[in-house]
Amino acid sequence: MSIQLPAEFAGMLPAVSGVDDPKTKRLISSPLIRFSEIISALSVALDITQGNAPGHCMRTALIGMRLADELELSSADQSALFYALLLKDLGCSSNAARFASLFHTDDQRVKYSLRMIDWRNPVCNLKNVWSQCAPEAGPLEKLLKLAVLFRTGPAAARQVVEIRCERGAEIASMLRLPEATSLAIRDLDEHWDGGGQPRGLKGEEISLLGRICGLAQTVEAFFSTQSLAAAFDIVEQRKSKWFDPSLVKALRPLQHDAAFWQRLQGDDLIRQLADREPQEAILLADDNYLDCIAEAFSLVVDAKSPWTYKHSANVANIAAGLSEELGCTPEVVRDVRRAGLLHDIGKLGVSNLILDKPGKPTDEEFAQIRKHAEYSHRVLSQVPAFRELAEVAGGHHERLDGRGYHRGLAGAEIPFVTRILTVADICEALSASRPYRDSMPWEKIESILQKDVSRAVDEECFEALQRWQVSNPVTSRSEDQAAAVDQVRSGL
Repeated sequence: MSIQLPAEFAGMLPAVSGVDDPKTKRLISSPLIRFSEIISALSVALDITQGNAPGHCMRTALIGMRLADELELSSADQSALFYALLLKDLGCSSNAARFASLFHTDDQRVKYSLRMIDWRNPVCNLKNVWSQCAPEAGPLEKLLKLAVLFRTGPAAARQVVEIRCERGAEIASMLRLPEATSLAIRDLDEHWDGGGQPRGLKGEEISLLGRICGLAQTVEAFFSTQSLAAAFDIVEQRKSKWFDPSLVKALRPLQHDAAFWQRLQGDDLIRQLADREPQEAILLADDNYLDCIAEAFSLVVDAKSPWTYKHSANVANIAAGLSEELGCTPEVVRDVRRAGLLHDIGKLGVSNLILDKPGKPTDEEFAQIRKHAEYSHRVLSQVPAFRELAEVAGGHHERLDGRGYHRGLAGAEIPFVTRILTVADICEALSASRPYRDSMPWEKIESILQKDVSRAVDEECFEALQRWQVSNPVTSRSEDQAAAVDQVRSGL
């Protein structure tokens, strides 16, 4: 599935900036950054994981906060709601592999289709399952796959929703957000009449903030893909079933605010959100909190596929070790670790049908995989203080000979810290299993990298890896990968 990022991203790839000593040059330009600014940008990665148009979470947040005004929520509730709306899809990558395995197709396509139908209606659900399941298969093969899908029944459907909601709530807690934020994320797919998932909560058993998030995301989905009238028609149809009727009533006046809906289609969503964030409860990210954010989103990234499980954390560890070995300052080492944790955030935009394929990708599929570096660059670049970090993270597949991607940089055009990250990424990837090959021992990894010195990888960085691994032996995460694969299969 090809993901088109919005027009506002065009032309925002920063030029490589020369520095006198890259070992002392920070990758993050501000000691304090607004948390909302960071998660607004990173939420775009969550959007494409869910098959939504980029900006979905931001627009949902703006709709939800207008509803909060109508309801006159307290400052504390508005603050908790604000973060819940932006991060409602934190757990969305955790069930991506299961969707792809269940339906034998692009997980993003399936997720989008489910968002746009009344999946509680048996006829609608059956039609959607028929159209989505194994679309490339012949009639007999499709029927066999459908039989397996129906055999798993409602239990499998409930499980994939539960994985998403619970994992999202856990990561929100990891980010030290209010308990009300985590609860809202956990309650996201519950329905007013008790027909939702995963717990079948009913009425006021569902948290108020969760009810608001569920309503706001539906309005946004139909507004962005169809029309404002279609969005409000759906809300009225689902009133007292999916949605709290009192919230629907409070939402109605917003339909006639033409200026609001016009702004919602603008290119300045991050700025609009900064204005909407409860001013008395603004969160600022210092160094410790930046580490927490990077670790949290690395969990989101690595949950996308069982084959990438723990990849980002391992790359970050190797890259930080090489940075120390090469004499980088502690501040730069810390930034390089963050770049390692976030370098693959663009992989959230790649279909699991490709990531989990039990054979080598075709040229077309590999072209889709290659786009993840550009996605990472663009998403991270939306945070002004992350521009250098984005340059490094997005460049981890560049080669010294200019044959890398996504920009085809060569030689001195590739920053020194990017070269560190490249060696760390290659080493970690080779040490792990892939659907089409086994993991490799250090000796083979060393041999492969040695052949690519001065062509793909930097000699100084490679030699640093050789020295570092003596006291930090490169180990495979194959056992962890196998356990993750088994966990996906156990739910089928």
